[in-house]
Amino acid sequence: MEKALFRRHTSARAVMLRCTATTPARAALRVARARAHRARLISRASTSAAAAAGEDVGVDDERHMRRALELARDAASAGEVPIGAVLVDAETSTVICEARNTCEHSGDPTAHAEMTLIQEGAKKLGGWRALQRTTMYVTLEPCAMCAGAILQSRVGGVVYGAKNTLLGGDGSWVSMMRRDDIGMDDTAPKHPHAFTPNLEVRSGVLAEDCGKIMSDFFKHRRTLGAYGDDAV
Repeated sequence: MEKALFRRHTSARAVMLRCTATTPARAALRVARARAHRARLISRASTSAAAAAGEDVGVDDERHMRRALELARDAASAGEVPIGAVLVDAETSTVICEARNTCEHSGDPTAHAEMTLIQEGAKKLGGWRALQRTTMYVTLEPCAMCAGAILQSRVGGVVYGAKNTLLGGDGSWVSMMRRDDIGMDDTAPKHPHAFTPNLEVRSGVLAEDCGKIMSDFFKHRRTLGAYGDDAV
């Protein structure tokens, strides 16, 4: 009996010691991960700022984003949240299809520019699996719904303009789109997406113009008393 109690006491003490030993290590790991995540966000913001200032922005990136901006303006004129998107062949930079937000007109809250673009692109290319050789240009950081659709449909790359600070799926609200965010905190996936583990993402292209059209639209809406403080 005494031997059994001794073994139980020894075992419990060993477990306690292991927990005591590993807890600081786990805490240190969490701190290191958080610091690395913050460093990446700062680096990403710096890259976006440089792009907004006209540095290291490819000619094709700017050209396609300007077209996406035209589509966003068309959406605003129609009373839609001003987001435009263009899908191009990643190798030739040829435009495959275009889209803009149509939620109000269609009565469909899922009719975001990105969602429509994916559907139209799959039709044009003869199947959704062909989307892996495309790049999507969109004026605003995709929301979580659109980021999920982008990953699920195997779109090869995304280039966006302004940050979607309220609902963005590239770190503004959740981190869904970049491999280097995997497992870093509670807002990021625990492992890469099965279909699109290496989605290429670039941000900040014409960010100032893309952000201004959004802020102007909602400022006007608030003046009219429509939408309240709703965002995309």
